[in-house]
Amino acid sequence: MTKTILRALKGEVLPTPPIWMMRQAGRYLPEYRATRAQAGDFLSLCYNPELAAEVTLQPIRRYGFDAAILFADILLLPQALGPKLWFETGEGPRMETTTTMGQVTNLKPTEAIHDTLSPIYETVRILAAELPAETTLIGFAGAPWTVATYMIAGKGSKDQAAAHALKDSDRPTFEALIDRITEATIEYLSAQIEAGAEVVKLFDSWAGSLKGQDFRDFATAPTARIISALKARHPNVPIIAFPREAGQGYIGFGHQTGADCVAIDNSVSPEWAAANVQIDGCVQGNLAPEHMVTGGQALVAATQHVVRAFSKGPHIFNLGHGITPDANPDNVQLMIDTVRGV
Repeated sequence: MTKTILRALKGEVLPTPPIWMMRQAGRYLPEYRATRAQAGDFLSLCYNPELAAEVTLQPIRRYGFDAAILFADILLLPQALGPKLWFETGEGPRMETTTTMGQVTNLKPTEAIHDTLSPIYETVRILAAELPAETTLIGFAGAPWTVATYMIAGKGSKDQAAAHALKDSDRPTFEALIDRITEATIEYLSAQIEAGAEVVKLFDSWAGSLKGQDFRDFATAPTARIISALKARHPNVPIIAFPREAGQGYIGFGHQTGADCVAIDNSVSPEWAAANVQIDGCVQGNLAPEHMVTGGQALVAATQHVVRAFSKGPHIFNLGHGITPDANPDNVQLMIDTVRGV
């Protein structure tokens, strides 16, 4: 097995960490903006397999990352369960809300998601055929808590207040919703793997707002359930879990969920993550995304810092969150050159 990402995920310590970048196909690249304009809008781009594959391949052609991540969106799965989804220009996603037991009950059955999501699987098949032999293909989904926050509020929010309110005021409805998302996520990721994804990742972007027992119940437990089901079907496919801003919750998360790798955001230091998380296995992270905007010697120094801090164990180099639209493509190249030159 020569693919570096797969070697790191198996626990191998490599002289140069493999590298990819969250949101590497995106608005910071002129070629992405051109393809999106061709598609018409964001959702049309997600559901057009040829164009979605094209934007997935663009950063591989430009930078030679060690992995490509499927171009899609975490809200395609809840859309496939029935609620309407649309994007407001400059505002982001909007979704028909799901806040009552009746609405949860009326979601489409899990097996029906493939009717909507079949173009996503076709994108995966195209990528599996077209990616360079050395490039790993990563599929993904949102973790249940994060997906639920959008389904409950109908949009993103800074504090996930609507989801916390439902969780605290109507626990049966909230738990039923989490359960439905969990079941659907297992089927969605399994279908991505069958189409050719070699690794899958669970993005729990809002995990950090769950505290104490809630974190265990709604970040750790659903992730563990998804991973257990996927491992039963696809035992050789590694899984990356990203409970963003989990803080102390990162400790032991890999063990508790069965994840092969824990992705780390940049609110914790690489030294802390190496001492507390990497001792259990592969970690992914965690350069601050703002370095992709500001560049310069600070970018070089911070990149070297991350590489050195994680150099004693299995590591996949990445940002602590997604690259932002205002990033300079030249800074991405500088980061890659620095990682591969350390």
